[in-house]
Amino acid sequence: MHLKNPHTSYDFDSLGKSHSELKPFVFINEHKTKTIDFANSEAVFHLNKAILKHYYHLKDWNLPENYLCPPIPGRADYIYHLADILEEKGLQNNVKGLDIGVGANGIYPILGAQLFSWNMVGVDMDQTAVNAAIANVKATPELEKRITILHQKNPGFIFKGIVTPGTYYSFSMCNPPFFNSQEEATRSTFRKLKNLGNFTGFTKNFSGQANELWCNGGEALFIKRMIKESNSFKKQIGLFTTLVSKQENLPKIYKQLDKLKANYKTIPMEQGNKKSRFVIWNW
Repeated sequence: MHLKNPHTSYDFDSLGKSHSELKPFVFINEHKTKTIDFANSEAVFHLNKAILKHYYHLKDWNLPENYLCPPIPGRADYIYHLADILEEKGLQNNVKGLDIGVGANGIYPILGAQLFSWNMVGVDMDQTAVNAAIANVKATPELEKRITILHQKNPGFIFKGIVTPGTYYSFSMCNPPFFNSQEEATRSTFRKLKNLGNFTGFTKNFSGQANELWCNGGEALFIKRMIKESNSFKKQIGLFTTLVSKQENLPKIYKQLDKLKANYKTIPMEQGNKKSRFVIWNW
């Protein structure tokens, strides 16, 4: 985890003071430490809501039923690493970022705005997600000054229709759909529930809408589409970035970047036993 990331452990006492609805879900485990049942969707939701209230000073934050509840520590890692890259390139002033697939949670714009005072634009093709993200921004008036949520009305495009003439973004970011199909997403969900000892079915922390979890061709094809389209916006976006959940997809992504003669690098990230990464490119 990034050295500046404050979420290496959970201070349940402080979090409970910031969001009292978390308290009923906290218990002492066999190791004599306080925790929650991470297979319980309500517990996970209230943990993340408590984190947003305690560390990021949100007034309120909610999700429509069956939309993704993001784990804040991993999301914060992406933001901290992006901040390092912007500073390294001397681009840390007047930052404006674009989040592709912002989701109902609006988490990346929220973190970018609250951690680094970035101006952020979040875009999604799901109207329900857009409405929910707008509501989450409006719930904390300070966020409205820095965050705009837009609806991508044409699912055939990623940047087109959003990045309009005369606009410039310091960077774009994306957490793309992981899976090739709904069946693959379902199998992954059951594996996660099994690992947590929960066989009662789907829960909010592991479920999600179709466009959040899967698309035809999966992660690799989505990112290849993004790279291809990004070539047309290279003068309007300083740095393009995307998470890559599956390491085996990297060769396909590199091949597409090489084909378009882009400059690129991969930034590794670790949260506990989970290893992830994001790819950054420009021309």
